[in-house]
Amino acid sequence: MAKTQITAEPGTQRVVIEREFEAPRELVFRAYTDPELLVRWLGPRELTMTVEEFDVRDGGRWRYVHTDAEGNTYGFRGVFHGTPSPDLTVQTFEFEGMPGHVCLESMTMEERDGRTLVRALSVFQSVEDRDGMVASGMEQGIQEGGEKLEALLAELQAG
Repeated sequence: MAKTQITAEPGTQRVVIEREFEAPRELVFRAYTDPELLVRWLGPRELTMTVEEFDVRDGGRWRYVHTDAEGNTYGFRGVFHGTPSPDLTVQTFEFEGMPGHVCLESMTMEERDGRTLVRALSVFQSVEDRDGMVASGMEQGIQEGGEKLEALLAELQAG
């Protein structure tokens, strides 16, 4: 896969995101669960990210904030459900700018010949919530984040 594939079929509450990375899945999983690595790749290029909490365990909470050049902040938070692993990570996801509109996300990582396919499924409470997230510019942030993660994984493997 050259870039991230995002599937949001009309009339459904789901978004499916897939991307393959040239890295072993344990390293990809580490990039998703190590706050020091997460801030280097998650989200659009023009935003900086601060992790305020990231407790990767069953019941563990997470919260991070993206900040733009003008100082505007965009907070996100959630809770991990079950023990996160490359086989399955389940968490809630909420944009603090729209409190109460929580989606449930699950992610799997499948290693194939040293490459890792990451597949994430987000299920929203309503079609309207899902459509609002898609309209928010989500795709740009996901595409740019995937590109940044690809570069980070290459850097980490180069040593």
